[in-house]
Amino acid sequence: MLAPFRLALITATAVLAPVTCHAMDDFLRAASSAPVKITLCGETNSNGTGIKTATCEEKGYDKLVAAIDTSFVAVLAKAPANVRPLLKRDEAWFNEMIGLAADTVQEVNEAELNDNFVATLRRRQAALDEIAVGFGRRGLSGKWVNAFGNLTVSPDANGTRRIAVDMSAYYGSDKHRQCKLTTTVTKAGSWLSGTIRPLEAGPANTAAPASERHASLAKLPTIKLRRQGETLRVVMTDGDDTIGDRDDCDDPSQITGTYFASGSSDVADRTETSFVAPTFDCTRPETATDEEICSDPDLAENDQRLNRAWKALLPRLDDPTRRALTEDQRNWVRAQTEQFPEFLHPAWNKRTSEMHFTADAREHVGALQRERIALLEGFDDKRAGFAGVWLAYNAIIKITVDKDGRLSAQGWKWEQGDWKAGCDYEMAGKMVGGTFRADGQGKNPDTLERDHAMLVVNRLDDVFAKKRSGKDDDEAKCRRRLDNSSTARLFPARASPDINNFSGSIR
Repeated sequence: MLAPFRLALITATAVLAPVTCHAMDDFLRAASSAPVKITLCGETNSNGTGIKTATCEEKGYDKLVAAIDTSFVAVLAKAPANVRPLLKRDEAWFNEMIGLAADTVQEVNEAELNDNFVATLRRRQAALDEIAVGFGRRGLSGKWVNAFGNLTVSPDANGTRRIAVDMSAYYGSDKHRQCKLTTTVTKAGSWLSGTIRPLEAGPANTAAPASERHASLAKLPTIKLRRQGETLRVVMTDGDDTIGDRDDCDDPSQITGTYFASGSSDVADRTETSFVAPTFDCTRPETATDEEICSDPDLAENDQRLNRAWKALLPRLDDPTRRALTEDQRNWVRAQTEQFPEFLHPAWNKRTSEMHFTADAREHVGALQRERIALLEGFDDKRAGFAGVWLAYNAIIKITVDKDGRLSAQGWKWEQGDWKAGCDYEMAGKMVGGTFRADGQGKNPDTLERDHAMLVVNRLDDVFAKKRSGKDDDEAKCRRRLDNSSTARLFPARASPDINNFSGSIR
């Protein structure tokens, strides 16, 4: 019986790596494994500072914090086992947010800042008390809440539903995100989905050609929602129009997330409430990416599909290709583990990296899954020659052949989360005696070689990279980081809209 790719990774890691090297970095761990008790007063908070005990007692922060902790314990006791990690994550995120706000309150003694800080703490306790009586609520109608705001779903005419979003994430001082918007959603597969039209937009122009109307609608931001067991999953997708330009919405990026039923609902409606489970146990997620997959039906379904594709593909591969792809899959799993936390708190956004970029992080996890599914399901192991798309966990290249037999290739190789470490592939040349010979040959030429079903790019660069001193680039092929190697082993993938990032960007 073939092991799913997660099990293959665990087995290989246990054999190849010493136990002392297997510790997971803290930022990769599931947020639900972090302490959920709020530490603001007289102790060190998650940001490395704290509010003086005397100030906490004077302002009443200590009582508010104690009330939140008590309410959270009560909520957690009532939550289903697969919801508890998501509740803990939500509380951990609130703690991160309020810890940053506490720094500002400590440093700047202003009445408005204090009032906002107190209001945020009170809202959190009220939200937890409402969640405690919301478990078991049927349907979609009613109010849903999380650490960053709330969303209300109401029945509308002709089977549509109206949603009203009120998001207010307060990190202190000028670091905040607020967004209020309303729209309608209708059934779209297993989700309810709708577009967010600009405030000044009127009814759609039905007199315009159909192609123009379609193009206009395709550029609008969308919002979709679906039950995921006892939670509501909401996903916001950017369009060409900017919602953040509105007076009542400076940034909608935290609307994407998991929401919990707030209180009971007087409206009895029916909707699918099953929990879409991935291939691992959502009662004990190990990483931040695992938590996100458990929270989202689409991501959970992608995880299932990945494992089906993996098990279906391996038996038809020859031994060298199977071994190489297995190693590549282990590396891909490690990359996926890093994907969500790196884009949740992007280090390259230095001023706002502490804030939660939930929409962007979710989209990067989904895109990485879809790309890998496209490779495994469209694995072109019968490909002859070089032409086509080639993909690995850390590289992509597209090769075309013109009518005269000349080859050209574009693509790139990346280091997970490091925008300075990219290696661009841009080469052209011809086949000479079955061997690719690039234009402008040097001592470290561009090379393309077939190895069974695989493609090896720039095999020699591994050797050259080890010799580079930084003073002499020795024909370096990677920008900024001269010691990086552009060598990569890639696999044949059929063309797919999910495999389309040849120009390079942060991963």
